Amino acid sequence: MRNKENVLLSIKPEYANEIMDGNKHYEYRKRIFRKPVNTIVMYVTRPVGLITGEFTIKRIMVDTPENIWLKTEAYAGIKKKDFDAYFKGHDKAYAIEMADVMAYHTPINPFRVWNHFVPPQSFRYI
Repeated sequence: MRNKENVLLSIKPEYANEIMDGNKHYEYRKRIFRKPVNTIVMYVTRPVGLITGEFTIKRIMVDTPENIWLKTEAYAGIKKKDFDAYFKGHDKAYAIEMADVMAYHTPINPFRVWNHFVPPQSFRYI
């Protein structure tokens, strides 16, 4: 059995806050990982610019954006208009259901950990 990968995922500050507050149980993506992934490490984009926590993947749903919204809206942690704008022109949506969300006691500055750190556009395997 192959080991599962970890992924560094770029998340906007407002959505990272919703995740940590327990209001957002799903992270939405237009495309998904090709390799098996277990843990997602959260890089919170600027102006934060820090790695603040992680979560494991409970499951990944794939469907039309409309059906994904209907299945996940209670814990979307995002406004419907923002969801619709994100998926505009796409016929497939992915919803990553989170489990075991953990905030780091001390956030990590990736610019000090990796030489020439470039935040991932969407995600990167780590």
